Formats: sequence, C-alpha cells, structure tokens
Amino acid sequence: QVQLVESGGGLVQAGGSLRLSCVASGRTFSAFTMAWFRQAPGKEREFVAGIGLNGRRPDYADSVKGRFTISRDNAKNTVSLQMNSLKPEDTAVYYCAADLSLRVGISVEEYRYWGQGTQVTVSS
Repeated sequence: QVQLVESGGGLVQAGGSLRLSCVASGRTFSAFTMAWFRQAPGKEREFVAGIGLNGRRPDYADSVKGRFTISRDNAKNTVSLQMNSLKPEDTAVYYCAADLSLRVGISVEEYRYWGQGTQVTVSS
C-alpha cells in the first residue's frame, strides 16, 4: 500500500504558474512509477505527465508539453508538477498516481494508487 497526498492547487490567472506536490508514504517510493492526471468537470480523467523510477525520460501529454515539468525526489518521497503559462483549459482537479509498473503508462487503468486530488482553477 502507498498513500498519496497532493498539495499546491489554487486559483491563478491565465499565464501564471503553480507548483503541485505529492507526498507518498507507506512503501518504498523509489519503486513506484509516478504520474499526474487531471479531470475537468464533465470530462474523463486524462494523463498529464509521468516519470519513471529514476526520474529519466518523463512523458507529457501534448497539451502540456513545454509548459509543465514533472520531477521527483526519492529522498523526500515527493513528486512535483511545475505548471507554467497556465491556460483556462488547464482548470481541473489534479490527481497524483502511482504504480509498481516499470513503464510510464498514460491510462487510468495502469495506476493502482491515487491521491484525493487538488483543485487548479485558471481564470481568463
């Protein structure tokens, strides 16, 4: 088991930045592939970014490439998502996800553990 707790969401104007953090507890953090997903009202949960065990070769959704950066600190059991140049369409609840898979999956079904989510609202 692993418990995930997100923080850092909030209200920001378009063009602004936010940094989300997810702290994991319960098992060896370095053994988990980590990802961020988001879900806007009335839409399905979608992949945003993912990062492998050693932090190399992160993967991003096309909609956030060049604006968002995912990183992890295995010593602090933390994965972060730096979000720059935010747009109103980035408004959603952002979820941290973890799985013991060795690859960065992009579908919800590929992640076993989930946080409760943190709201990000971008005003125009």
